[in-house]
This record gives sequence, C-alpha cells and structure tokens, in this order.
Amino acid sequence: MTYREYLTKQGYAKTTVNSYIRNANLFIDWCECNNYETTTIDYKSCLQYIKKLQIIKKGKRVSQSTIKHQVGGLKIYFNYLIDTEQRFDNPIENINIRGVQRTLNHNLLEAEELEDLYYSYQTEKIEFPSSKSVAIRNKVITGLMVYQGLNATALKSLKVEHIQLEKGTVYIPSTRKTNSRTLELKSAQILPFVLFLETYREILQEELKNYTESLFPLNSDRFDIITSHLFKRLKRINHKVTNVKQIRASVITNWLKTYNIREVQYMAGHRYISSTERYQQDDLENLHEMIETLHPIS
Repeated sequence: MTYREYLTKQGYAKTTVNSYIRNANLFIDWCECNNYETTTIDYKSCLQYIKKLQIIKKGKRVSQSTIKHQVGGLKIYFNYLIDTEQRFDNPIENINIRGVQRTLNHNLLEAEELEDLYYSYQTEKIEFPSSKSVAIRNKVITGLMVYQGLNATALKSLKVEHIQLEKGTVYIPSTRKTNSRTLELKSAQILPFVLFLETYREILQEELKNYTESLFPLNSDRFDIITSHLFKRLKRINHKVTNVKQIRASVITNWLKTYNIREVQYMAGHRYISSTERYQQDDLENLHEMIETLHPIS
C-alpha cells in the first residue's frame, strides 16, 4: 500500500493528502542526504530534521504553526510505516510544538449540567408543530453528545448497525480527524434508543422519504438542520448552552477529571495525545490554560 493510498483510506481530503505527501518527500530526501533510513531513524535524529525546519527563510523565521503542521504530517507518515510493518514505533509520537496559539475552552458545562440537558429534554406532551418522533430522536442525539461526546460529524456517520443495545455500546466510525472507538451507553440512554429504533426512526423515514441505513434520517446532507433546532430547545433548559463544540469540549474536560489522559484520548477519538492535552485545565488558578508537556520544541 502506497502512502497516498493509506492517506486516502484514512479519509483525508485530496489537498491534505498532497500536502502530507510533499512533507514526507522532503523528509525522505533529507534522510537520504544524511545517510538515515526512514525505517530506522531514531528520536534524536528526527530532532535534527525538525530543527532544520525552523531555519529562517528569506529573512523570516518559519512560524510555529507551520512547524506544528509539518511535524503532525511526519507523525502520520511514521504511523503509515508502522501500519505497513516497515517499522514498529513512531519516534516523534510525543513531540509537541510550543508557541502555537491555542483556542482556550470557555463557558464549559459541569457534568451535572450536561446530564440535566438529557434528563430535562421533553419527549411527552409534545405540542404541534413538533412531533413525538422528532423529540425521541433529539433526546437520543442529546444523550450521544452529553455522554459520549459526539460532534455533528460523528453523529452523521452513525448507522443502525453501530448501535449494539444488547451489549450497551455504540461504535463510532473513524472520520477525517478522529479515530474509531467503541463506547458504553448509559443505562438511561437504552429506553429512548429502543423507542427510536423500533418505532420512531421508521416514522421519520416515511416522513422524509429517506430509507438509508443512517441512524438519523435526513432530507439533505446538512446535519446542522437537526442540531440548530435541537439547540434552541437545549438553550431553554440551560441558557449557557451554545453549540455542539461547547458540549464536546465540556464532556472531554470532565472526562479528564475521572480518567487518565490515554483513556480520554481513546474515548474522544483523538489521533494524537496533544489534541487531548488541549482540554486539560489548571484547577489551582481556575484558568482555562493549556498544559504543554512531553517533549516541547522551542
């Protein structure tokens, strides 16, 4: 399997595939010029290459965000070598680039507030023009957001076969940015799921004339049609609620208070530990600041 085939299989966009291949070719050329093999090069030698990337070009220093992008692409190249059994480790897996501006997580919801969104979502005494089928669907979606931390892309990717009620699990397929994973459903999620799968999903299929295997039938490719309506309801329960991204950030941040970072990385579907680290909080000062660890490159 070629590197291009690997990237395409992982679901990367064509432009991203071309960018990663260019980065990999630059690294391969550098290795050849310095008598290194990509299949055996070690961490220390890789640092030489990364420092070389930081050399000032045309009087300007290469930005840290550019370096971060190039190192991220190199990590993926090493993962390709591992998956194709050309090497057995990723020597730069734990390298993190300092100095890249990160978006801090503000206005997060506590675990109790997230759970209240689910329990308070009304599925009885539904008034026109709302319907029982839509209410049940929205409660199921709310549960997947507040308990499993799913974003709109993950929700849209779900199919009926991914829900294993007898095992109490949901399988989340990989996307262009996240890994696949299997997560447990909470006991409170089971009954709405049963109602939805056995009765109300079929009603929605009839109404929308959509008979695909997608878990949530749509009448277009835009999942935000569902979420925009849903969040109007959720804001009535808690005025602090803003969007799917806020819910997911809150869930991951709360997970980090209970589970170790590697467990959270899996649960969130993050491909790199650095993605999970962005959600760590400095509890001592109660500030939303990022904790940068491991092997930072200045």
